[in-house]
Amino acid sequence: MTASTDLLIDAFGRIRETVRDTVDGLSPDELAVRVDDGANSIAWLVWHLTRIQDDHLADATGTDQVWIAEKWSERFALPFPPLAHGYGHSTEDVAALGAAGLTAELLGGYHDAVHDRTVAHLGALKDADLGRVVDEGWSPPVTLGVRLVSVIADDLQHAGQAAFIRGWLERP
Repeated sequence: MTASTDLLIDAFGRIRETVRDTVDGLSPDELAVRVDDGANSIAWLVWHLTRIQDDHLADATGTDQVWIAEKWSERFALPFPPLAHGYGHSTEDVAALGAAGLTAELLGGYHDAVHDRTVAHLGALKDADLGRVVDEGWSPPVTLGVRLVSVIADDLQHAGQAAFIRGWLERP
């Protein structure tokens, strides 16, 4: 392990803490609440940020997604294609995910499984690995380090949005 991977593991750990603090103790109905018809719910935000982390890390490391390999897609039983991760979802898709009655335990369990896989991958990295190109589709090509920072940034934004909704739900 290196100082770089220690920082990355810490960042992903902060996402995990925020996800857990946000979903713990909420009912399926509370997880599905949207502040208006065009907004995302806590359930959708947490599912989406976890799906992106799972998808992007699996792609960058050449491994299977936890979503498929550990049959989380079957446990969630969502009305989306198995590899859907939320990009391009409509307000109807967000509502459909909320209507699925997802529990805090299910959302947290999937996030924990993805987090554990992420930490395992990060723990095996060397600093030189962070410069490896993982996506030639951009100019400049995306390195593993840039992809990881991108996932962290996206996940923290969505985790913060979910935490905001929880605060909104709990206000007097």
